[in-house]
Amino acid sequence: MTGTPDNTQWPLYICCFGSMASMRMCDSMLPVLAREFAVSADGAAQTISLFALAYGIFQLFSGPLGDRLGKMRVIAFAAFACALGNIGACLAGSLDELLAARLFSGAAAAGIVPLTMAWIGDHSPDGERQVALARLLGATVLGMIAGQWGGAALASSWGWRASFMSTGAVFALGWLTVRSVSPPIARDTSAKQPTFVRQTIDMLGASWVRLVLLVTFVEGTFAYSALAFMPTYLNASFALPSSTAGLIASSYGMGGLLFSLSSKRVIRRFRDAHLARVGGLLLALSLVTMAASPFWWLSAPACALAGFGFYALHNVLQNHAAQMAPQARGTAVSLFSCVLFLGQSFGVGMGAWSISHASVRVLFAVCALGLLVLAVIFTQLLTARSAPQMSRVPE
Repeated sequence: MTGTPDNTQWPLYICCFGSMASMRMCDSMLPVLAREFAVSADGAAQTISLFALAYGIFQLFSGPLGDRLGKMRVIAFAAFACALGNIGACLAGSLDELLAARLFSGAAAAGIVPLTMAWIGDHSPDGERQVALARLLGATVLGMIAGQWGGAALASSWGWRASFMSTGAVFALGWLTVRSVSPPIARDTSAKQPTFVRQTIDMLGASWVRLVLLVTFVEGTFAYSALAFMPTYLNASFALPSSTAGLIASSYGMGGLLFSLSSKRVIRRFRDAHLARVGGLLLALSLVTMAASPFWWLSAPACALAGFGFYALHNVLQNHAAQMAPQARGTAVSLFSCVLFLGQSFGVGMGAWSISHASVRVLFAVCALGLLVLAVIFTQLLTARSAPQMSRVPE
């Protein structure tokens, strides 16, 4: 295992930044896209749900492909394909063409963040891995913030097509820089490995793996459903401009960044069960605050609190996902990511239907209740699982 110099890591971070910006970019542009194509919020929200659906499904292919062809090579190809997808979205003349471009972009983006995590794990010594992964988390969170706020800001100033063109430029830069550092990097592995299907079947034979994946799906359904419609809520309920609504909603990412910066201290203080409970409570409290508050300015701290709570809960799930199958960690993480984003796709569709028949405030209340119940149940499962292990510890 060799060190990962910054001139190799940063091109990967650029691609990861673009991946998350592309994922969250349409959140704050839903009102603009709905007006542009004369469709309902339900129709415009497909730009989010189809991206998430393709992103989730193609997680199943990106891991094995990276192992076979080399992770850096696949990341470079994925960034190039994402650039093409965003250019296609920029040139779209109808909603169907935009949805096709978003579907293609989501499929391509699936080969970036998970393979970057795997590449860092392969090439970073133990003392450097945590720093590299912390930088990666920072890049993804900043990408999410840039997508939610920057997408709306560019759409307000130069039109919605400018948002897709700027994201395409980020991917083009990432592709060029990854290509510039990837030639010296050898293929990641040449060992013959079991097929993805066989590894997946073996993992799903364990009840704890099935429980972790089920909790992950439900978390993605409720948490991302609420996140996707935060800018729409601020625009519709308080008549805030899309750029302002996107900026406020992006404080969700700031809460996640705060958790990242304080994660060592927080994780050291709280056990998994307690951290999951706290994360669920913070998420529920923040969403109830947004649903009930008559003041728009309360949405900023509520969004930040939601981001902190989500990453606290999600951190526990990530830790257990990484331990589901130590002998096939890459496959386990790919399956975890797939289930998470399938949940997101389902949740955004559910949320779009909900606001068409009720309101965003009702959606927030439902998501708050769902996440609170999920955190309580998951906490009990973690406590029950850890009890036998604790009893075996010698006195």
